[in-house]
Amino acid sequence: MGSIFQVFGENVRTRRKALGLSQEELAYQIDRDVRTIRFIESGNSNSTIKTIKKLTKALDSTASKLLGF
Repeated sequence: MGSIFQVFGENVRTRRKALGLSQEELAYQIDRDVRTIRFIESGNSNSTIKTIKKLTKALDSTASKLLGF
């Protein structure tokens, strides 16, 4: 099992793809730059609570699921 950042990134990518969203579309929905999404999905992001909250809403998920708890 990878770090929490890797797990989070993989879960964000999986959910985004399941919803048929591009990285650009997701970035727009959460009011962030597409580079932020790429960084998160690569497992290299220490995301803020605010960003995690926006991602859970945009991806119709929960923080627990995205963080792998």
